[in-house]
Amino acid sequence: MRHSLPLPAWPRPALVFGALLLLCAAGFAVWAQISGERGIAAVAATNDIQVGGIEVDIHGDTGEEARQEGWVEAQRKAWEKIKGPKLSDSQLTSMVSAIVIERERMGPKRYIATLGVVFDRTRASRYLGSEGQATRSAPMLLVPVTFTAGSQLVYEQRNPWQSAWAQYQPGTSRINYVRPSGAGGDSILVTYGQTGRRSRTWWRNVLDQFGAADVLVAIANLEYSYPGGPVEGRFTARYGPDNNYLGSFTMKAADPEQIPAMMTRAVTRLNGIFEAALADGTLRPDPTLNIGTPDLSPAVAQLIAQGRAEQARQRAEAAQRDNPAPTTTTSEPAATPTPTATQAPAAATSYTVQFASPDGAAVDAAIAGVRGAAGVRSAATSSLAIGGTSVMRVSYAGSLEDLAGALRARGFTVRQAAGGLSISR
Repeated sequence: MRHSLPLPAWPRPALVFGALLLLCAAGFAVWAQISGERGIAAVAATNDIQVGGIEVDIHGDTGEEARQEGWVEAQRKAWEKIKGPKLSDSQLTSMVSAIVIERERMGPKRYIATLGVVFDRTRASRYLGSEGQATRSAPMLLVPVTFTAGSQLVYEQRNPWQSAWAQYQPGTSRINYVRPSGAGGDSILVTYGQTGRRSRTWWRNVLDQFGAADVLVAIANLEYSYPGGPVEGRFTARYGPDNNYLGSFTMKAADPEQIPAMMTRAVTRLNGIFEAALADGTLRPDPTLNIGTPDLSPAVAQLIAQGRAEQARQRAEAAQRDNPAPTTTTSEPAATPTPTATQAPAAATSYTVQFASPDGAAVDAAIAGVRGAAGVRSAATSSLAIGGTSVMRVSYAGSLEDLAGALRARGFTVRQAAGGLSISR
């Protein structure tokens, strides 16, 4: 006969201590999702015209003299690169705001460098004509994705592709980039998984956080030949909530140390793809992302006002039947209810509504349910917290009590406090 030994009894303090350790570990995991040095702030965008990648190799009597002559030569080459008319060196110097040193080596009598030249747009535009006054796109949220070693990286940690876009100066670009820093909640809100979602409501909530009209996805797929060897990068441009393809190209770096330089060049080429798509009309904000409630036409507004007037008349008649006026001896005929005159729609008021948001589907359902309530003009999230409690701003033609009643009619459980509402199902 087999006998089983009794399991040792754990002391109650040990169990409590173990539970606390697990809670601390879980809290640390959540904190680690948004902590760490992952943010890279984008350089301040200016309207100046920046031309990079200008290579010079100049000889002179001294290294400093060769350097000065190299800068003048860089101004000429940069001006030719943007197809400016022939001007003297003094005219070009008067338009240059800065010289950006990308890489340089200076010897006793020689200067070799790769430079960037920044022209003041106000002064240069009169020579460049329409090229200096090109129409820019709507604000576009940029999502830089890196594929490497079977993983997809956006803002989860600092990376060369994120850095290349953060350092890019889009003064000459027709694309109005919105570049998140990647710090704080950006690493949770903007992920590679987000590019695969098709929900317009979900995308509108993300875009509203950054003040963008649509999204651009820049993908860098890196393939390493062997440790320390050549690296091939395939770069792809996509846009919109449907992740539409725009174009792609391939570049190579001799070794991993050359990856940042390769990505800097890739950013410029991808910008060219985005600009070409804008020029041919492909890169336009998706109209399905504009999910706000449209303004009512005057005819529809008048019909709504007439309906409300009729409802008011019927309520008045019902109240008169339930509470008849006392009989009087006056010979004057009793006044009959007069239909309420047609009035303009009541002005909308903005209210705060809190709701539980365990996942994206719950957010979509809550917003759709609130928008379907009678009298609601618009509803959009003002604070999004997946796995917690989110907040939306609701524009409603009526009082807070009326809004609560309309939401209850939609099947919500409504609690009113502190000038706002909290809803659940």
